[in-house]
Parts: sequence; C-alpha cells; structure tokens
Amino acid sequence: MYNNALNEERIIYSINIADVQNVATEELGRKLTKKELKIVEDKIGDYIDWYEAINSATTESLKEK
Repeated sequence: MYNNALNEERIIYSINIADVQNVATEELGRKLTKKELKIVEDKIGDYIDWYEAINSATTESLKEK
C-alpha cells in the first residue's frame, strides 16, 4: 500500500560546513577554524528571513502553474 502522507520532519534545505567553508574561502581567502565555524553556526539563522524565503518560493512557484 502506498503511503501518501508527507513526512513533516523532512528537511527541505540545509547549509553544511562545506557551504560555509566555500564562502569563507571566497570572501576571506581562507577556511574558518572550528571556533569560527561554531560562531557562524550559532548566528547564521539570524541572517536568514525564513518566512520570506518560504513565502517567496511558494508564491512564485504557484504563479507558474
């Protein structure tokens, strides 16, 4: 039997250490230390407007239908 229920815990988008290190290398010319990575990890969510990102993606995607 096919289960049509959505897994509400599934992650839709994530940022990993490689993503952060790639940006650091491009912008700072070096990789971040473990201490610096922890600081970025603790703060990165403060810089992402999750509501607007979800709203924009939803409304733009539905306009195309």
